[in-house]
Amino acid sequence: MGRVPREPLPMRRIAPLIALALLLLAPAAALAQGPGTRVTPIPKDVRAEMTGVSWKPGCPVALKDLRLITTTHLTPDGGTAEGQLVVHRDAAPAVKRVLQRLWDAGYPIARMRLIDAYDGDDWESIEDNNTSAFNCRRATGSGNWSNHAYGRAIDINPIQNPYVSGGQVYHDASWRFIKRSKRLSPMVIMPGDAVVRAFADEGWGWGGTWSDPKDYQHFSANGR
Repeated sequence: MGRVPREPLPMRRIAPLIALALLLLAPAAALAQGPGTRVTPIPKDVRAEMTGVSWKPGCPVALKDLRLITTTHLTPDGGTAEGQLVVHRDAAPAVKRVLQRLWDAGYPIARMRLIDAYDGDDWESIEDNNTSAFNCRRATGSGNWSNHAYGRAIDINPIQNPYVSGGQVYHDASWRFIKRSKRLSPMVIMPGDAVVRAFADEGWGWGGTWSDPKDYQHFSANGR
């Protein structure tokens, strides 16, 4: 007796299988497309949130010269999240390219919120392991404006990449990261790694090359 041909599966049984396959393929498709980074002038609602917090009259850069970057970044748990940075308009193209390269390298970022979510308090932002850029403040230990006040500096995963002065750190969660190793966390930034190369190719310097203090989280357009 010959083989009896199987009847085709009814659509009501196929449809759930198709839906499941599309669901499983969605993350891979999103990764292939990249972070979809957008650069825009500062919207009115964000201007209102920034004014009197991260930006004040007398700051060395005008609000009209800043840009809002909205991007999707990888997270330490293997997922994705939307993040935002404010940078100088001249720095925005370079930062957009860097974010694409960090995505391509699979580099995770804990969170990326505007410093205004922390009332402009750099300490609280670091405690939350927040990656941030513009903040109209003085440089640490100096009366001069920080490059953050010009929108030309970014601090990345500051807990894993602490500011170290005289062998000391200022945030308890950062002590284990004084000894630098990717084995501690994939968020640790090391000489010559994908993060350093991405910024170096844009002409940005890294605080990890300083003698003392070292600022492993810090990248800026003029190296300081």
